[in-house]
Amino acid sequence: MSATPATPATPPIRAIVVDPDAPGRLALKEVAAPTPAPNEALVRVAAISLNRGDVRGAMRSPAGTRPGWDLAGIVEQSAADGSGPPERAPVVGLLSAGAWAELVAVPTHALAELPEAVTFPQAATLPVAGLTALLALEKGGSLLGRKVLVTGASGGVGVYAVQLARLMGAYVVGSVRQPEHAAFARESGAHEVVTGDDLTPASAFGPYHLIIESVGGASLATALTLLMPRGVCVLFGASSGADVTFQAPRFYLTGGATLYGFLIFDEVTRNPAADGLARLARLVASGQLHPRIEVEAPWTDIADVAQRLMDRTYSGKAVLHITQ
Repeated sequence: MSATPATPATPPIRAIVVDPDAPGRLALKEVAAPTPAPNEALVRVAAISLNRGDVRGAMRSPAGTRPGWDLAGIVEQSAADGSGPPERAPVVGLLSAGAWAELVAVPTHALAELPEAVTFPQAATLPVAGLTALLALEKGGSLLGRKVLVTGASGGVGVYAVQLARLMGAYVVGSVRQPEHAAFARESGAHEVVTGDDLTPASAFGPYHLIIESVGGASLATALTLLMPRGVCVLFGASSGADVTFQAPRFYLTGGATLYGFLIFDEVTRNPAADGLARLARLVASGQLHPRIEVEAPWTDIADVAQRLMDRTYSGKAVLHITQ
């Protein structure tokens, strides 16, 4: 009786992994290839994007952690349940971890097919930054003719928020800390730009129906005083400080004002990422939305580019190409 031939072992893949002994705690290593669930597609990744959140998380994570949220590439194997894009389709996707690899399994509810006009580097900037901007702005309902303030307007989310708010018909005011970054906000479509750490000058253009806030500290304290009755402040970060001291009466006496805590991975449990990503990709394809890529490099440069992101040596987005 002949023996049953052994099933060939699936070869390992390369991925960026947390390594406390590596420069910047990030290194390219071989890991086991993913095994997709029935509702997951296997994607051969072409480009990834960095966010302060996933880089900061990697700096605090134990050895062996697989970081990364944003990816774009080609479907190598479609989902077994028949959902999502077909094989060989160009796609953009969002993962809560492990996106920085050459082959990943992505749930189809977090995967969108790309129009032909959208490049992989452009697409890779959309998942966290683009979805955060889009879904945060939608907390304000209809923005036609409304005043919207975007803090951190030269950052990854801020650049998208300014563009999208302008597309939605809002009167947009951008706030940036560095005067040399004001041009980014203006080019993105801000009607007015204020500079510096003090947000008070933005009061000259308010009060605001919606404030997209990511700075925290004194910026958030001031933002809460700039809302109009029933206005909304959406808070998704605290880049300048976690502690906030504010005049409570100036906030609650506004009447119906709201402070909304925004976490993208919570939001996409109610608003599937696939829908938002498809909408954003169509806007890029039509020339209505413009990704601002400030750094492009091979993924072997992950440690250097990640450190530069944390040091704030560039605005906009950084994209890394997955080299073979």
